[in-house]
Amino acid sequence: PVDGTAVPRAEPNQRPVRPIGRKFPNPGLLAPTLTLANRIPMDDDAGDASPPPGPAPPAATGAPSLRDMAASPTSSRSVTETVNGSHRFVIQGYSLAKGMGVGKHIASETFTVGGYQWAIYFYPDGKNPEDNSAYVSVFIALASEGTDVRALFELTLQDQSGKGKHKVHSHFDRSLESGPYTLKYRGSMWGYKRFFRRTALETSDFLKDDCLRINCTVGVVVSTIDYSRPHSIQVPDSDLGYHFGSLLDSNEGVDVILNVSGERFHAHKLVLAARSTVFRSKLFDDESEGDKNEVNESEDLKEIVLDDLEPKVFKVCIYFVCYQCLPV
Repeated sequence: PVDGTAVPRAEPNQRPVRPIGRKFPNPGLLAPTLTLANRIPMDDDAGDASPPPGPAPPAATGAPSLRDMAASPTSSRSVTETVNGSHRFVIQGYSLAKGMGVGKHIASETFTVGGYQWAIYFYPDGKNPEDNSAYVSVFIALASEGTDVRALFELTLQDQSGKGKHKVHSHFDRSLESGPYTLKYRGSMWGYKRFFRRTALETSDFLKDDCLRINCTVGVVVSTIDYSRPHSIQVPDSDLGYHFGSLLDSNEGVDVILNVSGERFHAHKLVLAARSTVFRSKLFDDESEGDKNEVNESEDLKEIVLDDLEPKVFKVCIYFVCYQCLPV
């Protein structure tokens, strides 16, 4: 016997009888009590015990209905537009720039539009050798790294007579059969080899005091996706600390005095208790300490004495408790 209860020997072809009760050798332990409620059911009292019933299976939940699975309708919108920027290029000393050679150019300072660098190239003797310097050429070049940059361009040679008869080549405000121009890589250009015949330019109102003025506008094509966010509300950052701090500074509604080594600080009990468990204990749990907690008769406020802090340290602590940051 293992625990003082004899187990009957099983006869051949007979199952052993499972003991119902059990004695505990240690009297300090509480032996289980067999009641009708927890009695192990027997099959016709033949000694063959049935296993105790297991826990009830969880209630079966039905598969979600199509109504539950249905999502709220959403929407999105693709927006393609241009990021525009302009640059004015002044060419002073045009007559001195002539004769520099076909294919050679004067470059403007680079400027940024749509995240890319651009520059204006002016060719006084033209870009195309076949034209024998009969035309000036003007181009806009991609001056930074980039691939397949799509853009619209506008080149304007300014009329300096005041008549407003500018020479304009523009992609803007008109339909483009093949869409915006695509610049494949750095150094790619868009412009005109035969921008203006030189003989006509030199006798026109575009040239004044040996000076040309060229305005350039670049519109870089960008695409964004705008999609709906139902019930999306922009929540501002919390400024609760600012309001608690302002309340502390104003002394409005103060209801407790903290006496720290002789220096007195006015405060609000509920604010301190909400922000600090230490203050909560001091303010509400230590009511029995009548020797340290006194009532200031002149101000009719409860005064709590704190002897284990320096005033300058406590000042930083109470500032942090209210403002939620350290003083600058």
